[in-house]
Amino acid sequence: MAAAGLRLVALTDHDALEGVRELRSGGVRAAATDAGPGLIAGVEINAVDDGDDAWEGELHILGYGMDPDDEAFEATLARQRAGREIRVRETLDRLRRLGMPVDDAFATVVAAADPASLGRPHVARALIATGHAASVEDAFARILGRGCRAYVPRRGLDPRQAITAIRAAGGLAVLAHYREAPERVALVDRLIGWGLGGLEVHYGGMGRPYTVEETAALAAIARGRGLVATGGSDYHGDTMSYAEAIARTVVPDEVEEPFLAALEAARSRP
Repeated sequence: MAAAGLRLVALTDHDALEGVRELRSGGVRAAATDAGPGLIAGVEINAVDDGDDAWEGELHILGYGMDPDDEAFEATLARQRAGREIRVRETLDRLRRLGMPVDDAFATVVAAADPASLGRPHVARALIATGHAASVEDAFARILGRGCRAYVPRRGLDPRQAITAIRAAGGLAVLAHYREAPERVALVDRLIGWGLGGLEVHYGGMGRPYTVEETAALAAIARGRGLVATGGSDYHGDTMSYAEAIARTVVPDEVEEPFLAALEAARSRP
């Protein structure tokens, strides 16, 4: 990571902190040193939101700086993972009833994946392997996405509960890859009322990175509402290489100081 010019990184797996614990046990430090970048504990929670403001019926809430050994937070994440597994099983059942069984291909995909991050992208890859989809994006657009034949609604935390859980574990809650924020400021304000502390302003993106204009608009919202600006690659390992994901994700140096200050404030909250 240091060779890539990274000074500060956060691993934000979905509903899991095991990767953070693994890296720290391997010697990766929480603060930057000459030997490598600092590692911030992170997580991404897909929060259920049935309103028109949410893509796929969910908002993605990032948590930064939580105590990775917080037992209550780990129990919350375990419930999230269990709900996601139920959703996947129901999706597989629906695909069988639609005449698109992918169980064998799914088992192969999962065998090579992290079991803690089981989700619909694995089903999408199984659909690709069986010839039912051309890509992950195609699988979601035609088969798995909201309004499609095999769509199964998510179970789990809503945005308020996700933000509350992150804050209770000493973390900073950030709204992730929400390019619609300039048109939906009322939603952002509602999340702020629940404790949201940041907005992802710089985004490399799995599908489409933010444009210069989108970044500027999001930065203006963050400044105007006292939110910390953050940045992320949204790298999931299935649409591009890690090198490509990092190359298209540019987070300015000036983000670091206010971000670290916000993390310290989050840890110091009573």
